[in-house]
Amino acid sequence: MKKKDLLKDVIKHVDIKSFDATKIIDAMRGMSFTSRDTARATDILVKMINEKHCANILTLAGSTSAGGCMQVYVDMVKCGMIDAIVATGASIVDMDFFEALGFKHYKAASNVDDKILRSLYIDRIYDTYIDETNLQVCDRAIGVIADSLEPRPYSSREFIHEMGKYLVKNGKKKDSLVQTAYEHGVPIFCPAFSDSSAGFGLVLHQVKHPTAHMSIDSVKDFYELTQIKMKSATSGLFMIGGGVPKNFAQDTVVCAEVLGVEVPMHKYAVQITVADVRDGACSSSTLKEAASWGKVDTVFEQMVYAEATSVLPLIVSYAYHNANWKTRKPRQFAKLYAK
Repeated sequence: MKKKDLLKDVIKHVDIKSFDATKIIDAMRGMSFTSRDTARATDILVKMINEKHCANILTLAGSTSAGGCMQVYVDMVKCGMIDAIVATGASIVDMDFFEALGFKHYKAASNVDDKILRSLYIDRIYDTYIDETNLQVCDRAIGVIADSLEPRPYSSREFIHEMGKYLVKNGKKKDSLVQTAYEHGVPIFCPAFSDSSAGFGLVLHQVKHPTAHMSIDSVKDFYELTQIKMKSATSGLFMIGGGVPKNFAQDTVVCAEVLGVEVPMHKYAVQITVADVRDGACSSSTLKEAASWGKVDTVFEQMVYAEATSVLPLIVSYAYHNANWKTRKPRQFAKLYAK
């Protein structure tokens, strides 16, 4: 078995502009179970987009970006549906930045021994392959960006801004989330930034510059994201998966309160997840539970228990064809941090 035989069927990213999900979402509205939940989540997203002055935050956890949903998030930024992103480092670096450098994700073959994959330097994400040698190129590119910066602490938002700037000159792919967000003034936060290929690149940088290096300041991240909440009359969360991004975005309400600034709870909240509530983890805590912490209001909240790639394209396609995003004024929150 050769590497080229396994890395040949490229993952294709779904284009929500190419189809209109209105009829199926309208039909789901009259159904039960996950279908009705999906339709209600769609209606909440449309309300978020339509409400004037609402700051919309997209949170990403899991591997939907590698699995074919990258273009969905790019189009949400391009259409001004969202104003800030909170994500895992893997979503932003290993998946998006990786593809922006010209690399691909591939459909995994069935019944291949993972030990064979390791010997071929192929990493597996469920039923998706990624070339480890290409991923290490991505790691080194992060190190190159870090080497170019003044040695000081940076928020992940600041560093990802530099990644977007780097892609303007060095990117190989037209639609990168990092570059698109950079060009549209949409800040991206990765509160666990080093838990990704970024971590390897930053280690390379610090080993190369042991006494004068840049570093990532996660506390600065938290304060910067909280500033968005404090600057907004109201806010909505559209959450794919759970984990750190979900909790980080929700906690801005509590952080503002600690800072002595009274802000309303997030008015809108949608979470798409398969996590079970019984384990008590943050990824599986319900939005109603978040209300007890003063984070999320419960008037416009919806949990959708589904694997995200199966419902996300339908939800966003409906919003694309029915929400008032064309008349929505871009918030361009990146300007909050301009020096």
